[in-house]
Amino acid sequence: MADTRAANNTVRKHLSRISNDVLRKCALKLETGAETLVEEFEKEWGPQMGDYSKKLVEFCCSKALSAMCGAIDGMISDGSFSRFTFDMMLAWEMPTSADEESHYCVAKEKEEKVSTATDQLHDDVSLFYSDLMPLLVDREPSAGEDAFVWLGTLVPLVVDMVNGRFTFETLTAPTGNRLHFPAYDKFLKEIHGCIKHLQTQETPTGVELADDEFILHVEGTASSQRVIRHIGGTSWPGRLTLTNYALYFEASGIVSYEKALKLDLSKDTQQTVKPVATGPWGAPLFDKAIVYESPELQEGVVLEFPEMTSSTRRDHWLALVKEITLLHRFLTQYKVESPLEVWEMHSRAILGIIRLHAAREMLRISPPEPKSFLIFALLDELPKGDYVLYEIAESLKKKLTGGSHSCSASSILRNLNVPQHCVVSCVELKGTMDEGEIVRPEKLSSLESAINQAREEAKEIDIAKSTTDGLKEEGISESAQVLMGLLDPLKSLVPWSRAILTWERPMATCIVIVLTQIVIYKEWFGKAISSFLLWVVAKMLQARRKGILEKQDKIIIRTGSDQSTMESIVSAQIGLRSVHEIMRQTNIALLKIWSILVSKAPKHANTVMIGLSGCAFVLAVVPFKLILAALVLNGFLMTSKFGKCMQSEQGNRRLKEWWDSIPVIPVEILDKETNKSE
Repeated sequence: MADTRAANNTVRKHLSRISNDVLRKCALKLETGAETLVEEFEKEWGPQMGDYSKKLVEFCCSKALSAMCGAIDGMISDGSFSRFTFDMMLAWEMPTSADEESHYCVAKEKEEKVSTATDQLHDDVSLFYSDLMPLLVDREPSAGEDAFVWLGTLVPLVVDMVNGRFTFETLTAPTGNRLHFPAYDKFLKEIHGCIKHLQTQETPTGVELADDEFILHVEGTASSQRVIRHIGGTSWPGRLTLTNYALYFEASGIVSYEKALKLDLSKDTQQTVKPVATGPWGAPLFDKAIVYESPELQEGVVLEFPEMTSSTRRDHWLALVKEITLLHRFLTQYKVESPLEVWEMHSRAILGIIRLHAAREMLRISPPEPKSFLIFALLDELPKGDYVLYEIAESLKKKLTGGSHSCSASSILRNLNVPQHCVVSCVELKGTMDEGEIVRPEKLSSLESAINQAREEAKEIDIAKSTTDGLKEEGISESAQVLMGLLDPLKSLVPWSRAILTWERPMATCIVIVLTQIVIYKEWFGKAISSFLLWVVAKMLQARRKGILEKQDKIIIRTGSDQSTMESIVSAQIGLRSVHEIMRQTNIALLKIWSILVSKAPKHANTVMIGLSGCAFVLAVVPFKLILAALVLNGFLMTSKFGKCMQSEQGNRRLKEWWDSIPVIPVEILDKETNKSE
């Protein structure tokens, strides 16, 4: 024993101080010597694996965590788990003594910048960070994003590797994107407390939960905020419970709750959950509710989450319900049928929701965005998220082919006393389960690359969307002015086109006619379109060569006008009248067409049917390209001087008189409520 302790206390000069300390603690947890661990690692290590020191830290940490996860409940309570795993992140980030020296030099240079940034964010962050801020600006080491995500690949309790980077950005936004131990310890203990709190929640009235069904959120009780169900003009307060399979609403009775209404979220049906506005007597006054709609229900179930100002509660519930729905859609779409694999994905979703609860407890003043903690909700919105889902399904099957490991999500829940009966029964199906092996990060390279690609594309999309924020805040008049300004370069095409059509430039008109006729007769539509596309490419290359973007990095819209205020008002009134007249004439035209179709005007209907029959005969006999060529040629000829001489004003007048003589079907406008009563 003395020799083992002496070996454990041996300092390896190539390792940093924190790495030596972690290596010693790992050896103590495994009840072996540090030299034994190093020898075991060197049997597997090769130069092609990369950094020796970092791989040694990864190997020792994975071995130690596999032994620790069996007693994780007690270790979280006494704080040893958070301290040890935080030191693991530091050791992974600074495995060598050279890394440690460079890290402290960089940290010292950035200390003033980080302090300034935290001062600016002080008013916008939660009281948790405000209380701990004096502890976070000292010289204590902090962990970075990569180390945080790496820990998630070993033990998905504090973070899941799929959304780990988004979780890290949310947790460390007030602290310069560095994770300090007080924040990490607080977050881990909040997770542990949320799990224990959810285990004490009552089962919905008249409901027997499934073996693998776990309560995830409850509101509407005496100690929480109200939940109201709206049925027509009546409102019923009650308790709302969310599990990983369904929503349960229990209306409040005189003494206790009534039998729960179950809204199943696991069935593969056309069910939808979306936000809706509601209020007293069914009036859509407050946008603080959700509606559950399913083909199995005659009408949707409307649930309101009242609060004074924002709709944060509603958005939180909507995100949780969406996460459960997407979980079951994932299991169905990728045909995940093994009970152990299904429960593993349920466990990861459950832990994601618990992390969100913990983060909301920490960041009460500024609640975090739910999708940063929810796996499936994030991937549903993330670009290339479907690729990541496919890689998750593949890695899940590969990981569980030989059995689960002791630090998987399902094993963590089992060790935290969450529905043990299901987990044990699932594990019994896998008799060859290896409890000591953790999936190494290098085995998840395809999944990690898919996640990184999706995240980089999400950043590009966020940058692109940020450029449109200014346009979204503009009013109707400003948007109209911007639209007219953007279309201004196209105004030069109008006089050119008019000159071609009206034969003001006879040579150009003849060239256009000949080219059009050749394209139509030879059926060179594809070649014409390809020529146009190549012309667009040439213009783009010309703009790049001239450096137009550097010369003009923004578009200037002139909003001034030569008109006085009164003239502008009169112009606006004339414009509104013009729009109203266009709408009126459109309605009249549609009603006249309807009168012809239903033969309200038999004489006109007969004329139209004869004309349509003649057109149908011509189209059936004559090749369409000849008809199209004749129509184009006729269009050009009618705008020439010769065509204008052939036009008959009497014929145009007779056509107008024929159109005006068509009677329209009367229109009656009724109120919606009147229509229902009738």
